[in-house]
Amino acid sequence: MLRLERRRELSEIKKVIEKIRRNEFGSSDEISLSKNLSDLEDEIKAMFSRTQNDIQNLKKLEQIRTEFLGNVSHELRTPIFSIQGYIETLLDGALEDASVNRTFLQKANNHTINLNNLLNDLIDISMIESGQMKMSFRYFNIHEFLKMLETEFQPEAEKKNLVLSLHSPNPKLDLYGDKQRLKQALSNLITNAIKYTELGSIEIGVVEEGQRAKVYVKDTGLGIPEVDLSRIFERFYRIDRDRSREMGGTGLGLAIVKHIIDAHESKIEVVSKTGLGSEFSFLLKK
Repeated sequence: MLRLERRRELSEIKKVIEKIRRNEFGSSDEISLSKNLSDLEDEIKAMFSRTQNDIQNLKKLEQIRTEFLGNVSHELRTPIFSIQGYIETLLDGALEDASVNRTFLQKANNHTINLNNLLNDLIDISMIESGQMKMSFRYFNIHEFLKMLETEFQPEAEKKNLVLSLHSPNPKLDLYGDKQRLKQALSNLITNAIKYTELGSIEIGVVEEGQRAKVYVKDTGLGIPEVDLSRIFERFYRIDRDRSREMGGTGLGLAIVKHIIDAHESKIEVVSKTGLGSEFSFLLKK
């Protein structure tokens, strides 16, 4: 009798497993075994749920990969075709025309710079997302760090008649982070602020908040429409695609910033209104 019952239970388990293999269950709630097998039923349901989640995650990753490859192909195609067009025009006779040859060469060179920037950003974001980018955390003087950035970007701001200023009231304040990666993140933010500010000023600074301090970049630029705020940190997302590409943007800068700040166990915040400027900020440990 016991042997017969055991055979029946094994047959029941086999049928359920076969149904799972044939993908006949829509959810774990549809899986049912007899009362004597309730513990095993729970385990099978948990396994089924984990497997379904894994499948869904794999599908999402495949979709992301496909979209990413499509975006990369599109972003690479634009500068390559432009460079090709300028060179072909020069070879077809424009090289001898002094009124256009230097202009065409300069435009081709600008596109090679944009292409190089895109490839560097692709390498960076690939290394970050794959966990290959090593971080080196230590305490450093934030005042000296921000002062260095102010000096570095001052000429670029002056070219557009913008006022670039520093707010750092405590010259002895030390913060904890990867100085090299934070420089990369803040350089991206300052570059964007200068690009999208036509009149007014840009301020970089730090404000102490208890055991942490807020580091920020604030501008009086174009601002970001509310509808775009939740998506600006996505790879290749641009508010104005044509204008961003014209100004040399790769569409990866803010995604890289987000990854770097996430690695500091912090979060990049943005407050912005169209026509009134933007402020990007994040917190670091004191």
